[in-house]
Amino acid sequence: MTTPESDAPGDGPATASPVERAGGRGRLTRNGKWVDLAAVLSFVVLGFWVTGRLWLEPGSAVRDNRTDQSQFEWMMAHGARVVTHFAYPFHSDRMNVPDGVNLMANTSVLSISLPMTPITLLLGPRAAFLLFLTAGMIATATAWYFLLSRVLIGARGPAWLGAGFCAFAPAMVSHANAHPNIVSQFVVPLIIWRTLRLGEPGRWLRNGVLLALVIVWQAFLNLEILLMTAIGLGVIVGALALGRPDLRSRARPFLAGLAVAAGVAGLLLAYPLYVQFFGPGAYAGLSRLIRGYSSDLASFAAYSRESLAGNSRTAANLAKNPTEENSFFGWPLLVLVVALVWWLRRSVVVLALAALGLLFAVLSLGREIRFDGRGTGVPGPWAVLENLPILHSVVPTRWALAITPIIGLLLAYGVEHARELARSTPTARRQIRFATGTVLTMALLPILPTPLPVVRLDPIPTFVTSGAWRPYVAGGHSVVTLPLPDTNYAEPLRWSAATRLDMPLARGYFLGPDTRPSAEAPRIALFGAPPRPTSSFFATIQRTGAVPPITPQSRVEAVDDLRYWRAGVAILGPHEHAAALRRGMTELTGIQPVFTGGVWVWDVRPVTD
Repeated sequence: MTTPESDAPGDGPATASPVERAGGRGRLTRNGKWVDLAAVLSFVVLGFWVTGRLWLEPGSAVRDNRTDQSQFEWMMAHGARVVTHFAYPFHSDRMNVPDGVNLMANTSVLSISLPMTPITLLLGPRAAFLLFLTAGMIATATAWYFLLSRVLIGARGPAWLGAGFCAFAPAMVSHANAHPNIVSQFVVPLIIWRTLRLGEPGRWLRNGVLLALVIVWQAFLNLEILLMTAIGLGVIVGALALGRPDLRSRARPFLAGLAVAAGVAGLLLAYPLYVQFFGPGAYAGLSRLIRGYSSDLASFAAYSRESLAGNSRTAANLAKNPTEENSFFGWPLLVLVVALVWWLRRSVVVLALAALGLLFAVLSLGREIRFDGRGTGVPGPWAVLENLPILHSVVPTRWALAITPIIGLLLAYGVEHARELARSTPTARRQIRFATGTVLTMALLPILPTPLPVVRLDPIPTFVTSGAWRPYVAGGHSVVTLPLPDTNYAEPLRWSAATRLDMPLARGYFLGPDTRPSAEAPRIALFGAPPRPTSSFFATIQRTGAVPPITPQSRVEAVDDLRYWRAGVAILGPHEHAAALRRGMTELTGIQPVFTGGVWVWDVRPVTD
């Protein structure tokens, strides 16, 4: 990629408009629309390849993260409820009765759930979730493709390669295990595009407002990705400002547009962010345990379990769980990236991308560097940053997730530079193309994605789908499920989602403040509500299959907890420890259950009213 000002890739966007760059090179030919269509169709094939088993088996869920799938189905139902019931979007009383849930402090994905309301209502929350997951990956690849082909490079082949990596790299496929808000990064290329346009003279107001709108869009999709994007753009723009003196004439419109974007986005997000950080159910950072989720240094050269060359046993030793394999690139790709950076070292943008990738990699190592599953005793830079405001809510291993688009960009720039070299040296064109294809195959073939593994789910009980629970919740009562929903059992959220959240739940699976006196810090984040005696009682049965000793005190506590939850009914659906759970509830309350609609039912209104 060359310009009159530079013979290195990466500097073009700052020296010419997308139209000038594309038209000047003549790369985007008239029949290019068919090439674009073929590129997008290839992304569609890849998207359905990854999620295909979920589509082919309607009663299935992602095997490695059923709880998050249930949570996102609940969130999709919440978005539909906002539209159909004019419900308050940033907090809900349909889970964790009576306290509710701060949805701004959780992954409420309002920018997706609201426009997808017709899908949720017509086809159900599971279909909406699955479409969100699949289309999010496809849209991410498509957005990167058009940014690379129209703005950053001006050539379709390298753009296709870079975009495909950005959307279907191992880290992205890992998060496809029920993290649709993370794999849906299609707004990030839009933010980059609108940021690059800020330097246009005479359009600072328009460009600033458009940038603000895409920032707000991303804020209601995933704030972690927005933070990483802001840091990345800050480094790249700073590098261009220092390394490209010819760009300084654009500083005034750029800074004016940036000020407009910050002002408009700040105005639109002020109230939602206030609710997130100071509203009911807000918390002050993640627990120290979660903030200890870091990338293992050995994982960067390893293969993810969802990659063609992956091994689940090896990956399990290097990552906390299957959804957080953010740093698994494989050693051939690492060697290629280092070689590309050296080859393209004359480019300011390439050097900035390399420095940014190294920064994110170091931050992802957490407070203590680990190698091959063992602590080294060497502290990481994150140790001095993890308690800072905003950063105390970041899971450190996810900094490595931001390396994926960096590598995607480097691959695209490298292939384009190889194309330029082949064109300029006709005598060696065949050898250059063969070498390029061989190197890319060696680096990328082992990390090709495999379909997500799935597991069959028990059907939603007829008691739920028929609405037989409705008389029990009249007058503001809630439904208590056995066991109560938590990080290990989120099926009740799926049931509630199927009722369009008409069925209110006691407790739930969410992030909320830890208000216990024994909390490690005031209002630190806790998965679920603070435990109560009865929820802990059933959690023990769920974990062990044994009923703890029942005393007069535990019976009194059970009544107190049922009253606190405003319980109208307790239900027990299919569960491996169903017999123990049924015996525990019956002995605690003295109420004999009735089996109906696929669940055991305890009418607890005589106890709670």
